[in-house]
Amino acid sequence: MTMPANEENLTNEGEDTRIESAVLQRVLDLHPTRVTADELVRDLAGEEADFAARDGIERAIRELTGAGLFHRTDDDFVTPTRAAVHFGELLDT
Repeated sequence: MTMPANEENLTNEGEDTRIESAVLQRVLDLHPTRVTADELVRDLAGEEADFAARDGIERAIRELTGAGLFHRTDDDFVTPTRAAVHFGELLDT
């Protein structure tokens, strides 16, 4: 049985959102420690992460960077922006 394209997109979008949320939360939890994208993959998906897991986390980092919630340096470190840190603090209150 095949799903209609719109149902499949909702499922993919939901999974992407879940991964973005997990990546954002993990970076905020680790802040002020700087981590690389590879460290995030190992931390969230394990040492033997398959392509899909690695790709999902990399996409999440790109989306969160594009949304202004992460900075990604040339040496591959990922850090939260001031706005992301402030948002995280608001959630914790």
